[in-house]
Order: sequence, then C-alpha cells, then structure tokens
Amino acid sequence: MLIIGIAGGTGSGKTTVVKRIVDLLPNGSVAVLSQDSYYRDNSHLHLDERKKINFDHPNAIEFELLSEHLKMLQQGLVVPEPVYSYLSCMRSDETIPVSPKKIVIVEGILVLTQPELRNLFDIKIFVYADDDDRLARVVRRDIVERGRNVEDVLQRYAETVKPMHVQFIDPSMKYADLIVPEGGHNDVAIDVLVTLIEKNLNISQDNFL
Repeated sequence: MLIIGIAGGTGSGKTTVVKRIVDLLPNGSVAVLSQDSYYRDNSHLHLDERKKINFDHPNAIEFELLSEHLKMLQQGLVVPEPVYSYLSCMRSDETIPVSPKKIVIVEGILVLTQPELRNLFDIKIFVYADDDDRLARVVRRDIVERGRNVEDVLQRYAETVKPMHVQFIDPSMKYADLIVPEGGHNDVAIDVLVTLIEKNLNISQDNFL
C-alpha cells in the first residue's frame, strides 16, 4: 500500500489534484480519505456556537481517528469514514465504508502539520496557489456548497482562514516531497505525480487490471 498526503491552503485546488490522479490511475486502485470528514463532532453545541468554530485550526480535526483509520487500512481492514455536514456543523450518524487499496490518498489543508500523519505518508504533496486565486475559489465554494453569504465568507477569511494559513498551513509546505503550483491545472506536475506513484509501487498500470 502506498499512502499519499496532499495538503495546501483552502481553495488551492487539492480536490482537483486528487480527482486528476484518481482519473489517471486504473479504476478501483485508489481510496481517498478527506481530512474534512474528521472534524470533531460538535453536536453538544448550539448551532450558533458551532458556526463560530475555527475550522482551520488543527484542534478542530480529530487527527487521532484519522491516523487510526490509516493504520487499519494498512492492516487490510475496512474503515468507517465519518460524514460531516458544513450546514449543521455536525457529524452524521452514518459513515462511509472505505476499503484498503493499493493507493490511499489523504487530502486536507492540515494533513502535513501532524507528525504522526506525516510518518504514515510515503509521498507528501503540497498544492500551492496564489492567495487571491484561493480567496476567489473560497467565495464561490462557500456560497454554493456551504450556504454562506459573501459578507460571512470574507469575514471568516480575514479572521480565521488567512491567519491559520500563515500560522499552520504555509509552514507545513517544508515537509512536502513535491510542490504543485496551479493545482489540478498543472498537467506536467500531475503527470510527474502519476509516474512517481507507479514507480513507488514498482508496477505498471497493466498490473492494476
């Protein structure tokens, strides 16, 4: 099993990079775990309090559970990935079963900030994008997918997203084996990543089939 950690700032294009990698590798060869699924359950808090949580701080993520699930996958076990709602800021009672695959990708803004997680990664990737580009993507995403208005998005960006990026996310870039500028639009970098994955597994794509 090859475990790949993909980090980068909010709106940097991490999800697009993951999708491109999955699309270029044979069907069924990759499992993906999202850091966002592992936000701590805040059901004990009132909705107004839940919406004030700093979701860009490492303390908001249950990294212990994410690390445990990765180790279970290494042991050949199916893991129950949590389901988290940005609208309610709570975990669902349901989970998504994730089966072990030859390649496991762990994606999230903070995954390179945690030593225990980094030690589990065979390849560490940081997706880089200009701050202005990231802000534009964050505004579009949060309005369409997370039911927020422009004023709330800009306030959250100024109060938590940008400061947490400077304090935690950007410094974690030093741990990356590869830095991918322009996210999933960087065809050369994506091709290099796929080649590196195949080389690390020491098999050709035909062996997946």
